[in-house]
Amino acid sequence: MSEHTAAPVDRQTASTANASERKLQRLGLVEPSDFVVHLPIRYEDETKLDRIGSLRPGQVVQVEGEILHSEVQLRPRRQLVAAIGDGSGRLYLRWLHFYPNQRRQVETGRRVRVRGEVRVGFNGCEIVHPRVTVAGSALPDSLTPVYPTTDGLTQPVLRRAIRQALEQADLSESLPPQLVHSLGLPSFEEAIRILHGPPAGMSIEQLVERGHPAWRRIKFDELLAQQLSLALARRHRRKQRAHPLPAESALSPRLRAGLPFSLTDAQERVVSEISADLTRDYPMHRLLQGDVGSGKTVVAAFAAVQAIGAGRQVAIMAPTEILAEQHFRKLAAWLEPLDVKVAWLTGSLPLRQRRAAVEAIAAGTVDLVIGTQALIQDKVTFDRLGLVILDEQHRFGVAQRLELNRKGEDADETAGAPRVPHQLNMSATPIPRTLAMTFFADLDVSMIDELPPGRSPVITKLVSDARRDEVLSLVHREVVAGRQAYWVCPLVEESEALQLQTAVDTHAVLAAAFPDMSVGLVHGRMTPADKQEVMTGFRNGDVQLLVATTVIEVGVDVPNACLMIIEHAERFGLAQLHQLRGRVGRGSGQSVCVLMYQGPLSAVARERLKAMYETTDGFEIARRDLEQRGPGEFLGMRQSGQELLRYADLESDGGLVEQARQAAAELLESHPEHVRKHLQRWMRGRQDLLRS
Repeated sequence: MSEHTAAPVDRQTASTANASERKLQRLGLVEPSDFVVHLPIRYEDETKLDRIGSLRPGQVVQVEGEILHSEVQLRPRRQLVAAIGDGSGRLYLRWLHFYPNQRRQVETGRRVRVRGEVRVGFNGCEIVHPRVTVAGSALPDSLTPVYPTTDGLTQPVLRRAIRQALEQADLSESLPPQLVHSLGLPSFEEAIRILHGPPAGMSIEQLVERGHPAWRRIKFDELLAQQLSLALARRHRRKQRAHPLPAESALSPRLRAGLPFSLTDAQERVVSEISADLTRDYPMHRLLQGDVGSGKTVVAAFAAVQAIGAGRQVAIMAPTEILAEQHFRKLAAWLEPLDVKVAWLTGSLPLRQRRAAVEAIAAGTVDLVIGTQALIQDKVTFDRLGLVILDEQHRFGVAQRLELNRKGEDADETAGAPRVPHQLNMSATPIPRTLAMTFFADLDVSMIDELPPGRSPVITKLVSDARRDEVLSLVHREVVAGRQAYWVCPLVEESEALQLQTAVDTHAVLAAAFPDMSVGLVHGRMTPADKQEVMTGFRNGDVQLLVATTVIEVGVDVPNACLMIIEHAERFGLAQLHQLRGRVGRGSGQSVCVLMYQGPLSAVARERLKAMYETTDGFEIARRDLEQRGPGEFLGMRQSGQELLRYADLESDGGLVEQARQAAAELLESHPEHVRKHLQRWMRGRQDLLRS
């Protein structure tokens, strides 16, 4: 009998345990070491009791006393109301939704312990939905941690699992004692035990603000693990082999002679840095940064002709068809006169053209192929890929970048390992120094820090939506004067369909307002052919006003377009506003960007628009964007396999980043055993994902 009654209980217990385990795994908590570094987001002080007579609204308190009164009220709504007293005063308790056991907990005459936030109620101070426990139990001697959790995983279950892990896990030091001492840090075990169970009386504010020395140790450890991972990724790449691409062909001088402009000093410097990298027998892995309009494409052209002159193929991959087409037009115009065979490959090409392009790439009759993610399809093979160029590289995931790189792997017994292509990553989003040190420390960085001559800074104007008629007059004046304009519709994140409808409606309104003007429309749901037709019309001057969604954010280069209207500018991110503004100011005439906003503005929107008005410097814009949004959003949901920092903050912990860099170099040089242990604790093998 007992066997039959016990079995269902055992099965139920096992089922509950498995469900909890799955929820813990959802948080990435598997091994004891995972639980150890799953740290609290805040704390509750249950180590003392407060007197009811001294309570103030806004406080989170814990009181103990006798239930003086308890009833279910039916008006103004059904609710459970009770009052508790401790001799110093009376506190009301209220539940808007309740269960029978909660009613039993607060029966008149019972002594209970109550916790919650005090607020002003109808009868005086009250707590809504307080936590109620039995009175008289011993008070804890440490603050109660509150952890990040997931649906269905309660704090008591999580606390219990973490306490158990703390008894099982290895908390010994992963760093050399002299390093810990020189930085004035507590030991790892001391820091961890403080953060999981701070003693009574410790400042909750200092803990929550992460200013306590224990937090400083954790943040340093996290930054150090990342710096070690990036340094090892760089070492790994240095061990790989690549085909050296000497700069000896006549293509580079011929390209230079055929350009209708001269390179800036910054472009010349960057071309030299990339050229030197390409001559080495290990793969280049360089990040080319440059503000919008700084001339990154021509730098990419010089890298391409060096590779092509050395007998290798080049692939350029862009995140959108509009950007890929922009590169194709420019590079074909510069390189085809040099007898360089340039191909175009996107998913929207007709099947026959796509097959022909794929066959030409495989046969080696194409020197340079430009396209979108169609380049990494299984059917695409290269004959002798030597250089990969990724534009707006942060928009590609690690798997996509690796896939394109693998297209260039070839067996080479003399090299002792397969040879892989050189890689150039380009970004028009300037990366603040602290962010570059933290997330791109494994890359060599080249920077184009000046604009080509003859370009005037774009004038930025902030205009209320109430002055729309003035904006329409400005558009009309510019077009009558022979210039062109963009009108960008608001980004409505909640609904792509709503954004599309906004573009369609705006196009209809503007076409009616300007019957003597050719008004075009381009948005993400148009077929590539229709999109290309409109863009070609705008590029050729047949379309004078282009209504668009953010598909024109990058890559569109129409020098005659001197006016950019961004409607509902308050809905756009700072980096996106800067990118859109960069679509004008590409000719010799004065350009204007009008940020049309609708009030009232939130504090964040006001700061964004203020930043756009005050500066056109991409690095200053990037710094302010990082301040406002943090690294995760700034990097655009980075998919590099690199986990964004959980505990360190790049704005306030910049000094720790520098210390972590220096410590990483020292550990790699002299303490390999500490490197292994530290990475095992903080990365658990994830550092391999950085080798892309």
